[in-house]
Amino acid sequence: MQSGILNAIRPDGSGVTVVGDDAQSIYSFRAAEVDNILNFPDQYIPAARIVSLEENYRSTQVILDSANCLITESERQYKKNLYSKNNSGGKPLYVTVEDSDAEAEFVVKSILERREEGYALKDQAVLFRGSHHSDRLELELVRRNIPYVKYGGLKFLEAGHVKDLLSILKWGDNPKNQVAAFRVLKLLPGMGPAYAAKCCDFLAVNDFAFASLRYFSPPSAARGEWPAFCDLIVNLSVTESDDAGWQADLGAVRRWYQPHLERLYDGLETREADLEQLEQISGKYPTRERFLTELTLDPPAAAGDLAGDPHLDEDYLILSTVHSSKGQEWDAVYVLNFSDGNFPSEFATGKPELIDEERRLLYVAMTRAKNNLSLIAPLRYHVTQQRKDGDKHVYGARSRFMSERLMATMEPQFHGRPEASNRFQPRSNKRLGVADKLKEMW
Repeated sequence: MQSGILNAIRPDGSGVTVVGDDAQSIYSFRAAEVDNILNFPDQYIPAARIVSLEENYRSTQVILDSANCLITESERQYKKNLYSKNNSGGKPLYVTVEDSDAEAEFVVKSILERREEGYALKDQAVLFRGSHHSDRLELELVRRNIPYVKYGGLKFLEAGHVKDLLSILKWGDNPKNQVAAFRVLKLLPGMGPAYAAKCCDFLAVNDFAFASLRYFSPPSAARGEWPAFCDLIVNLSVTESDDAGWQADLGAVRRWYQPHLERLYDGLETREADLEQLEQISGKYPTRERFLTELTLDPPAAAGDLAGDPHLDEDYLILSTVHSSKGQEWDAVYVLNFSDGNFPSEFATGKPELIDEERRLLYVAMTRAKNNLSLIAPLRYHVTQQRKDGDKHVYGARSRFMSERLMATMEPQFHGRPEASNRFQPRSNKRLGVADKLKEMW
């Protein structure tokens, strides 16, 4: 539309100047196609003159070397080579980590180390492809009491669907928890504040015995759901809070909650991914009591509460999707989940033009960094719905964007847990004669 208006005002292009960067065209889902700028010069006769602005005043040269290497492999672009007069600093890091937990540990460790060096938290940012990719990190930040603000989505523990699920567990653990009770009861159709209050009063009269809920008369819209709900909450109350097998309760809650999630919320794909992460994270906690204690809920005002804006005098870490980070800059930037399927997204792999946009998206992420850049690639991703001591996982493939040329511009590192380095060491000096054993068996 803007192009049409411009052409109507100046059909011959006289006096028209357009400023833009094709390498940062990342909003095709809003109909902002890269062709708008790539095809602009050819709209006029003679063609418009292209002036490349190549000096960069933000990033160090070593970061620009990596960014230039990445974007030169794009199929369609205006050729340019960014340079900077700032030649300080080391190469960007390409960090492989054992899994998502190790990724969170590495990021937190690096952030705290830089804070000790004098970097404010506000001068550091963690970027990611999808909002739910920061779930593990957010829990680690909460555990370490590191303040943060998230752009491009809800904070994990402030998302309505996560609060819903945890509230069910909290009420099952403590029938006198009215905050959790009100939130859980209002998930049922037709159950408003008045009916929720009546239900809480009914439970109190019956000595907070969940079994008595079967005799409560819910609103007509909720009657079909009521028996299954009562069974669920009674089963939760039977499980001891220190029972080591409590993760099965979380799976039962998820199955009961799924139709209500679909009814109450949009954006199901991201929300379901959050709940899968929550179920997977639960395996780290030996008891339900420990799990709920470390993931304490603030009293919710309404389902889907948004993260509040920080005070101006606070220091806080920045978490952001790459799309929300455009136009911003930080001294240190950490990019999560730099593996195939995330960069590029698995949903973009069918079309070359989408792959090109994913490349530009990574370029935007890399060029947000002023002095320090880390691309972090987990080696494996754990699957959901397994025992707490289960180790089912899939391996993360190296991003197709990480070519040998790009790797040469970066410093590779590995970050793992101390016990991981000894995992494949011999546990005994005893030698077994396997050949002789087989001969005996034969």
